[in-house]
Amino acid sequence: MARKMDKIIITCAVTGGVHTPTMSDALPVTPDEIASQSIEAAEAGASIIHLHARDPQTGRPTPDPAVFMQFLPRIKQATDAVVNITTGGGLGMTVEERLAAALAAEPEMCSLNMGSMNFALHPMAGKYKEWKHDWEKPFLEASDDFIFRNTFRDIARIIKQLGDGCGTKFEHECYDIGHLYNLAHFVDAGLVKPPFLVQSIFGILGGIGAEMENIMFMKQTADRLFGDDYVWSVLAAGRYQMPFVTQAAMLGGNVRVGLEDSLNIGKGKLASSNAEQVRKVRRILEELGYEIASPAEARSVLGLKGGDMVKF
Repeated sequence: MARKMDKIIITCAVTGGVHTPTMSDALPVTPDEIASQSIEAAEAGASIIHLHARDPQTGRPTPDPAVFMQFLPRIKQATDAVVNITTGGGLGMTVEERLAAALAAEPEMCSLNMGSMNFALHPMAGKYKEWKHDWEKPFLEASDDFIFRNTFRDIARIIKQLGDGCGTKFEHECYDIGHLYNLAHFVDAGLVKPPFLVQSIFGILGGIGAEMENIMFMKQTADRLFGDDYVWSVLAAGRYQMPFVTQAAMLGGNVRVGLEDSLNIGKGKLASSNAEQVRKVRRILEELGYEIASPAEARSVLGLKGGDMVKF
């Protein structure tokens, strides 16, 4: 069984590398917008803030450490939230580009996709007639021929450079059942040590589908592979976000929300901010009788090195 949680950890994924500026005016693009929305999400109850960066002029995902450093210190100074930096980056980035910001910042946590996969966004390109920027539609359309790369060698490299080299722990992102077995390989080899966070992801085209039965399948598989060595969390894309994270909480899991994963707050209604999603999921969970973990409690559960040990 996943490690028993007395309180639920809320992660907020603030901007991501999936959605484009045309899709929502609320999607944060500039360093100021990313910092402000991250701080608001932390104030609303998120104890972990998961971060990508974007070109301030175009909104296109960027791996540039200099852009990250325009918002990371502001978030750290204004909140006690755990800062979690992507190593997934955006479509077309090399492994070196994806690691650059994390290696410069040495955060407490980073995301780590646990395998290579088709990562398809192209159906979204047909939903919009006009675009704010020329890059958006081709960026989405090209994903029908895109493979996100994380080979076993890539994963081992990331664990060694960030984990062993920087004391960073990982949000192990598992988009399919096979990714759990990939993680088990690294656990069995002694490269990943407990406690570790498993983020089960549903509803991305190329990964496991968003059916409720799959939540149980993912959890039962993880329980069998990891026993009580892992901490379990769930995110789901688009309209599946709130139903899936609520179900996960009732099964003893933690939750992730944010505009990276869904732009909506309700059926057919765009969210006004990341904080609005955090407030909604917190309200749901507290009305069901659950308590929300503070950043200090999240650090304790996950065995993190502490916010004073980062380089920003």
